[in-house]
Amino acid sequence: MTYDAVGQGSLDYLPCRYGTSKVLFRGPRKSLKKPYIAFFGGTETYGKFVAKPFPDLLEEKLGMPCVNLGCTNAGIEVFASDPNLTEIGAGAKVTVLQVLSAQNMSNRFYSVHPRRNDRFLKPSGLLEAIFRDVDFAEFNFNKHLLTHLNTVSPERFRTVREELQSAWVARMRHLLGRITGRTVLLWFGEADPDNRDNGMGRDPWFITREMIEMLRTEVTEIVEVMPSDYAREQGTEGMVFSELERPAAETMLGPVAHQEAAAALAPVLRKLVGQAACADT
Repeated sequence: MTYDAVGQGSLDYLPCRYGTSKVLFRGPRKSLKKPYIAFFGGTETYGKFVAKPFPDLLEEKLGMPCVNLGCTNAGIEVFASDPNLTEIGAGAKVTVLQVLSAQNMSNRFYSVHPRRNDRFLKPSGLLEAIFRDVDFAEFNFNKHLLTHLNTVSPERFRTVREELQSAWVARMRHLLGRITGRTVLLWFGEADPDNRDNGMGRDPWFITREMIEMLRTEVTEIVEVMPSDYAREQGTEGMVFSELERPAAETMLGPVAHQEAAAALAPVLRKLVGQAACADT
């Protein structure tokens, strides 16, 4: 076991559910009766291999329960298709939504697992017609599928990428429309939204600055956090994982990056929570 700061032993994520949702989230389970801040997101929000992910750090900073609804490898599908989760978001003082990759959601070209959004289920007839030279039975994961399609034909793949980008914006607008309170869109990752090339290689896949700006009028604030050089230099320092998990851990953001995310979000959330409190009185 590799460890630092948190001591020996495996990291216990205390998995829990909220309401009738079938999705397992990181615990401990928080009360939804008190005022709270909700965090929707993927692996980074969940805090894989990190003892204190940024929602936990913010709870300490703000003195308000922070409900971590991060889900490993999640796409928008997890949240947009679950009325129980959007209800939790609507009941929060503020909801923080991490910008998630566009490939992990069902679209005109293929469908994904409703809870494990990184899992490819089946192609549509349209995708099969565009890529007649591909055996789709070979693929279980979206990234593997899309990487292969791009290799087979970058020109034909452009149509798929554009569909994913368009569907992502539409799905985000749908999700934001169901969360009636204040919302913060969070970009948290090593990718630069202004320099995406083909949008693959670093999460969130396919998301561009233009797509973020299309949502600006539909969220209260936008916060961008890209880990500093110092955070990246730390590698897996302070993370908790077994040797078998090392390859996965080396691709994740570490504790320093989470500290930077919490530092960037804290003043924004303080302001919005204060505004929400004033609106309630």
